[in-house]
Amino acid sequence: MRKRDTNNNQIQLMNLEQAKSDIEDAIKQLQFSDNPPELYEPIRYLLSIGGKRMRPMLTLLGYYLYKDSIEKVMKPALAVEVFHNFTLMHDDIMDNAPKRRGMATVHEKWNANIGILSGDAMLIEAYNLLLDIEPSQLKNIFSLFNKCALEVCEGQQKDMNFEQIESVSVEQYLDMIRQKTSVLLGFALQLGALLGGASQNDAQKLCEFGVNIGLGFQLKDDLLDVYGNPEKFGKQVGGDIISNKKTYLLIRALEKADLETKKKLDYWIGLTDFISTEKVEEVTKTFTNLGIEEETELLIQSYFEKAFKLLDEIEIEGNKRDFLINFTKNLIHREN
Repeated sequence: MRKRDTNNNQIQLMNLEQAKSDIEDAIKQLQFSDNPPELYEPIRYLLSIGGKRMRPMLTLLGYYLYKDSIEKVMKPALAVEVFHNFTLMHDDIMDNAPKRRGMATVHEKWNANIGILSGDAMLIEAYNLLLDIEPSQLKNIFSLFNKCALEVCEGQQKDMNFEQIESVSVEQYLDMIRQKTSVLLGFALQLGALLGGASQNDAQKLCEFGVNIGLGFQLKDDLLDVYGNPEKFGKQVGGDIISNKKTYLLIRALEKADLETKKKLDYWIGLTDFISTEKVEEVTKTFTNLGIEEETELLIQSYFEKAFKLLDEIEIEGNKRDFLINFTKNLIHREN
């Protein structure tokens, strides 16, 4: 049985907040060229408009499980965040998204060509930050990073493919979000653990831990898009319903619906001229009547439980383990 410090929760919260502050400071201190400005200014802009910084935090936490200081792993942690933002820059172009974190997207503020090329430069900068790793670990880390990066691309392509096909299964959807979202969370934690001296076996379990919380995190995002508090969610509630996005909620609703309910859902999906609030209200009501909200909550919980079971298989100092547990619980109960 692990010993727990009863006063540890307050200390952990303070330290986690300080770690995020350290990440923000390190991002501000990143040095990019100024020539040509159109190439590098979008990188500074996108990194400056915030975000949860969940991925670099996981790298720091993975490292802290084995070491007492996180300073040496900050650059690799930033590499994960820069790579993540590179994917966002290109995703926004593909989705023709006008806003990111409440601000104009790069292609809106500049143009699509600048967004593409600046994103390419951002990917290269991520590799540059990984070069801070000890040479003895570099080949293995680069191999794992490349595998992860390709999976993220595969997940994005599958997500775009879903827009063109009529029916998507739950298994296909979960596989897509695993690649598009979850594998990078897993790699972030695995990266920190390996750099901290974890065994390959323990680092792999931590990677699987990250993948499971990533699946829960994305499903929570799907749920908040429908049932979130607009004042806390930070973006339009019901946006997925308006755009007919094939989320877990919609896929399961279509699978569970009887003939009459399916006709109703198909009606709203096929409608091209509609009042957004009315569509969101009607589809949400259908989800609720089918028990989709509760079902999604249970699936989210199951992924977090799988993650915690994996954590129990790894030998870690009790108090350090609690840092990761508390961070994960904040994801479970988040409202934005």
